[in-house]
Amino acid sequence: MSSSFDTHLDRNSANHASLSPLSFLKRTASVYPDRPAVIHGQRQYTWREVSERCHRLASALSKRGVGKGDTVAVMAPNIPEIFEAHFAVPMVGGVLNALNYRLDAASIAFILDHGEAKLLITDKEFSPTVKSALEQLGRKIPVIDIDDPEAPGGELLGEMDYEAFLASGDIDFRWSLPEDEWQAISLNYTSGTTGNPKGVVYSHRGAYLNAVGNTLAWGGMSGHPVYLWTLPMFHCNGWCFPWTITAVAGTNICLRRTESKTIYQAIAEHRVTHLCGAPVVMQMITNATPDDRVPFDHEVNMLTAAAPPPASVLADMAREGFKVTHVYGLTESYGPAVVCAWQEPWDDLPPDEQAQKKARQGVPYHLQEDLMVADAKSLQPVPKDGATMGEVFMRGNIVMRGYLKNSKASDEAFEGGWFHTGDLGVWHADGYIELKDRSKDIIISGGENISSIEVEDVLYAHPSVAAAAVVAKPDEKWGETPCAFIELKPGANVSEAQIIEHCRENMAHYKAPKAVVFGDLPKTSTGKIQKYILRDQAKQS
Repeated sequence: MSSSFDTHLDRNSANHASLSPLSFLKRTASVYPDRPAVIHGQRQYTWREVSERCHRLASALSKRGVGKGDTVAVMAPNIPEIFEAHFAVPMVGGVLNALNYRLDAASIAFILDHGEAKLLITDKEFSPTVKSALEQLGRKIPVIDIDDPEAPGGELLGEMDYEAFLASGDIDFRWSLPEDEWQAISLNYTSGTTGNPKGVVYSHRGAYLNAVGNTLAWGGMSGHPVYLWTLPMFHCNGWCFPWTITAVAGTNICLRRTESKTIYQAIAEHRVTHLCGAPVVMQMITNATPDDRVPFDHEVNMLTAAAPPPASVLADMAREGFKVTHVYGLTESYGPAVVCAWQEPWDDLPPDEQAQKKARQGVPYHLQEDLMVADAKSLQPVPKDGATMGEVFMRGNIVMRGYLKNSKASDEAFEGGWFHTGDLGVWHADGYIELKDRSKDIIISGGENISSIEVEDVLYAHPSVAAAAVVAKPDEKWGETPCAFIELKPGANVSEAQIIEHCRENMAHYKAPKAVVFGDLPKTSTGKIQKYILRDQAKQS
């Protein structure tokens, strides 16, 4: 027997619309058209102007045949052009692929090929890498150059520059929300546990919800926040903050380079209220020289992820005028999906105990459905005793759609109806989780994931290397850096500097080992290298 509530209560255009962050731009440009939206050096745009530029870009893309499901790749630092792409590309139904400009040419070529980029927008600063990547790609794609006045030179590779491309578009371009909010909005690559990047697909729905979740988790972010772009927009779409700051009609302060001096200058000049970043950004702030520091007289909120911030760093940040909130997430969860929500009773704790609380990863975002620490095989939750180790699992509205063209990896990640993070942690009595280790050998350096297997593959390519293993070595500045343990072939003679240079020549520089240890590698009876022993050695060295 059907319920009366099922009769004549269908969805229609009056009571239902797809969730998409495109709605944020439409509203903000209408309600706050004259408020400052984006500031980059001498360039400043209001929300009306940003909306107009996004419409022009969307129109220009449409005229070039970009439509539903087509990938548009963007290689750019935190400048207005990549911010605009976060709206213009999905306006035509396209999928934004923001490229990590720290990667080497081979990795960029792989991503352009795997993601089937239909058009590439690239900043001239990265021309050498892009030029090599395009040569390796094996097919031609249209290229649009960003000729930013603040770029330190660089060759123009494309058929026209970005402003000319915009001029070819229509300011009155008509667009609509996707019929299905599950439609892809962006594609982000993560190295995962191997050297082969995996394409993580985000939906309009997930991007919308995590953008809203950011505002709720970070104390409401009311009053038109002034947001400083110290977190790369290529990293999980800047943790969805291009859409978040638009939703709250804030002001985006762009930074081409994240450095101590530019951070302090921007905070003082623009009265920045919020910024995000890995612990390395906090190190830049607290370790700034007197010449780099610029005084400011207001509190600045900072959201940090990756390795738990040490108590001493949190104390230093507080003295500098920064209020730090710790979050946790992965590329597969649209960036932050867990927050160390502050409890008022903690205000009465001594500073070192406050720091211990703040360093925990925490509880689910408001719009993430569930979080647990459980046995990796049975998915049976572990006791909330702060001691029993298990794998961290999450599920809900801000978990990726899946991995592009990799159904096996997607099925494994979602087995049992939960997303398997691969991170190990404990569950405290108050429901807060705390990471303890990683079940996968990922090294997180300055907020960037480095695959140990990828580094090992490069090491094995050296003619003198018989065996290699790479583990994380604690580092005050970067959190972790790769440390290579190497067995040499009989009669081989090679120095630490030569090994490091070999790696730098064959991969992105930040992935190269910062330390090399020569000697016999500890192995099991079956010949498997015992990395836990090497991790201990790396910590002690």
